[in-house]
This record gives sequence, structure tokens and C-alpha cells, in this order.
Amino acid sequence: MNGYDEKRHLDEDAFGAKGGIVSAFDAFPKSKPQYVTHTSSGGKWTVAMAIISAILFWTELGRWWRGTEQHTFAVEKGISHILPINLDVVVNMRCADLHINVQDASGDRILAASALHRDPTRWAHWVDGKGVHKLGRDAQGRVITGEGYLPEQQRHDEGFGEEHVHDIVALGRQRARWARTPKLWGAQADSCRVYGSLELNKVQGDFHITARGHGYMEAGEHLDHKSFNFSHIISELSFGPFLPSLVNPLDRTVNDAPGNFHRFQYFISVVPTTYSVGHPGERGSATLVTNQYAVTEQSHAVAENSIPGIFVKYEIEPILLNIVETRDGYLMFLIKVVNVISGVLVTGHWGYRLSDWAREVLGKRRRRQTQGMLGRKEEHFEE
Repeated sequence: MNGYDEKRHLDEDAFGAKGGIVSAFDAFPKSKPQYVTHTSSGGKWTVAMAIISAILFWTELGRWWRGTEQHTFAVEKGISHILPINLDVVVNMRCADLHINVQDASGDRILAASALHRDPTRWAHWVDGKGVHKLGRDAQGRVITGEGYLPEQQRHDEGFGEEHVHDIVALGRQRARWARTPKLWGAQADSCRVYGSLELNKVQGDFHITARGHGYMEAGEHLDHKSFNFSHIISELSFGPFLPSLVNPLDRTVNDAPGNFHRFQYFISVVPTTYSVGHPGERGSATLVTNQYAVTEQSHAVAENSIPGIFVKYEIEPILLNIVETRDGYLMFLIKVVNVISGVLVTGHWGYRLSDWAREVLGKRRRRQTQGMLGRKEEHFEE
């Protein structure tokens, strides 16, 4: 130590590295506590950056968990001959007065009534006086019909729904059940609930519900026209595997017939659809093959020499919709989180520096104004 240091009582060790040889190569040297000034503005900026970082981290985590969906169209390459259809409809007529049939483009006539379930019921059990579906709704606003999945019904009730592709694929592996028809408890049935699944030819076809003795020539079969009432409720109409959680355009439809001779027509375009999680060949990837559809509805009164009823005309589009959900790996997710938090820290640092500079500039201006006013008062006092 030289004489200058002895006079000023300076210690060279106070400016050296502390804690060993590793600390000497610290790329981020720390200031000593006596040289650091704690300010309230710095604390506020720190709290703000912590809150913003937490919000952005949670958002990034949710985006990673949901994954990224890609929708692509392609020509359907696979060949299939069967098209399953799932139906759950209530018609405001007795079961004995209804005929349910399918006529497809190949000329086959399928007696759907023999393959579907028909339960007598009351119209009042399904709608109220205003014609509104009154089975109740769950926390997500979906109508409660009792349909669901057998193995893990509790998961579905707790909100494990069809919001994401991986949820749809997971639910597609479970066996579904149909809802139970409300009991009559001795009351007289005035309606018919038709439900179940059919395997149809994968060609254009016409599914229709008409009155007994109308539409087909049957000996001794004729129903009084005053008994016609084709008001109906569609709780389920889908093509492909029965997935109650997957909402289709005609699900929960309530249509009221203002007269006896009224015809409801639904024109449906069925689009084969695949839901995939991950790319094919990857570990944990899975695919669900089903169908979606677009529908156009028409309803109007018809003359007495025409045939009233419910007619569903469907055709299969020659395209395939692929919906693929992919998710980044853990390393990529970690890199994105680090980038987000680093950006917040850098932005917060510059925000603090700019706010500190602005506060310093405003402080100097205020001091100058105060000094100027005092100076003028002193000159007036001297005079």
C-alpha cells in the first residue's frame, strides 16, 4: 500500500473479488450493499414484471397444452361401403302411426323401424308450453339428455368435453350409451321417441319419417289426416361413430308443425373427417375417423294430395377433412418460456430507466421554477 492509500485509508481488498477463484470470473459483478439505493419505483416495476411474467407464462402453458390445430382437405383415398347413422328424434305422433324408412341411390329400401328403438312417450316430457327443450342444461350450457359414456361418465360430467382434438379422440375410444326415455307413470303416450344406430350404404340416400298408409302402398293401412302432427325434436343426428359429446348442426333442434299437412326437409352434405393427435408414426399418436356435415333446412305446408313428414336427404362429399393437433416438445416449450420472461425483464428494465430519467428531468424543472420565484422575491425586498 502506498502513501496515498495510507492517507485516504483505502483498502485494495475492498475492490477485489470475494469468495474464491470462481467469483473472480463472475460475468455479472454485484455492487456492495452500501452502494445500492432501494427505491419504491424499482419495487413497483419488479412487482409489475413478476405479474406480467406469470400471466404470460400461464398463457404460453395453455397454448402448449391445447396444441396447434391444422385443417387440410384432400381427396378421400380410402374405400368404405358402410355409413353408420345415429338418430334420436321425438315425433309428436304415436309410434304405431309412423313409418321410418331409408331409400338410397343403389335402390335398397331399408326398413329402419325394425332396426331402431321406438319408445312411447309424452310430448310434454320433452318441451314446455313455449316449445322449448326442457330437459335441463349443464354448467357448459349443453342440454342434458342422459346420453354419455359408460366407463368414465364422471369425467364427462366434470367437463371433459369436446373442446380439443385430443379430447374428441379420447372419448371416441369409449363405448357410448343412449339416454333413457322418461317413464309415463300411467299417462297416455301421445308421441314416439325413435333412437338407435343404423348401418347404411355409403351412397346418396333419403331417410324419412311418414305417416302410416302414406308414402307407401300398404293394404288396409290408412291414418286419419287429423292425427298428422310432425312436430319433432332432434336430440342426435350424426354420421359415423356415436359420439354424444360431439355437437352436430341438427342436435337439439325443436321444430313445430303449424298444420297437419306439413313437410320438413333437411338437405345434408356429409364430409368424412379424421381427428388426429400427433403425426402418424409418432409415439402416442391416435386417429379417429368420423363425419361432419352441413345442413340446409326447408319447411312448408303441402296439399292434401302430397305426403307430409320429415325427410332427410343426405349425400357424401368426395373430399376428406383432416384435423391434426400437434404439440411442441418440452425443450421447445422451455425455450419459448425463457424468451417470454427474458423479453419482459428487458422491457421492464428499459421502462424503469426511462421512468427514472423522466422523474429526474421533471424534478430539475421544478427546482428551477422554485429557485426563480425565490430570486424575484429577494430582489423586490432589496429595493
